[in-house]
Amino acid sequence: MRLFLVALQFLTRLPVRMNRFEAAWLNDCVRHFPLVGALVGAVGAAVLVGASQLWPAWIAAVLALAATIALTGGFHEDGLADTFDALGGVVPRDKALAIMKDSRIGSYGALALGLSLLLRAALLAVLAERPMGAAVAALLVSHTFARAAAVGVMVSLPYGGDVDHAKAKPLALAVAPRNAAIALGWCGLLALGLGMWGLPPQRLLLGLLAAVLVAWMMRQWLKRRLRGYTGDGLGATEQLAEIAVLLAFTAAL
Repeated sequence: MRLFLVALQFLTRLPVRMNRFEAAWLNDCVRHFPLVGALVGAVGAAVLVGASQLWPAWIAAVLALAATIALTGGFHEDGLADTFDALGGVVPRDKALAIMKDSRIGSYGALALGLSLLLRAALLAVLAERPMGAAVAALLVSHTFARAAAVGVMVSLPYGGDVDHAKAKPLALAVAPRNAAIALGWCGLLALGLGMWGLPPQRLLLGLLAAVLVAWMMRQWLKRRLRGYTGDGLGATEQLAEIAVLLAFTAAL
């Protein structure tokens, strides 16, 4: 529970208060990133279901997307924009890392962020026009699997930036494989629960394959350009995996 609260505090804007804090907890809490993702997805699903009773599907989809962004403070969206600003052009590693630290947004980042928002809203709108169960499951799975994909990248790569100047230094240290195993376990529990609820297994399988593919592609990209992951790179991984899972669910309708 303590590590889950640390993960919740790190990934969301929820007012989590703790009496004390140890740096090692931030490293170990990554095992619960998918569980936090499930919570964020559940909030988005609740807004989608409620809003669809009052407005057309596309408005409900935008409101659901806005709710998840408000809950996380645009944490992952910021990483997506910074990553594409840094790696969208052909610049040396040191220059790319410097661009990632720049708070200003450039053309590559703006394009990536705009397309991400547009695509996620469109996919949710399509799902919301069908039986609502598919849209609810898609939100839960996409947010859960996407954060597991980010954990997978963390475990499989060293930190690619300057450890001494990392914003969350404990996350720049090696992540134990057991944390990835526990993160995967949360994904398995969600899949089992949704399967018992009646979600077709092929959708879960397609969603899993989509998240794994994005994790592998991001791992290769970050390894080649930065020789490791960064916090912004993990945010980009989450966003792209989220889109990929929603695409998989929509294709399987």
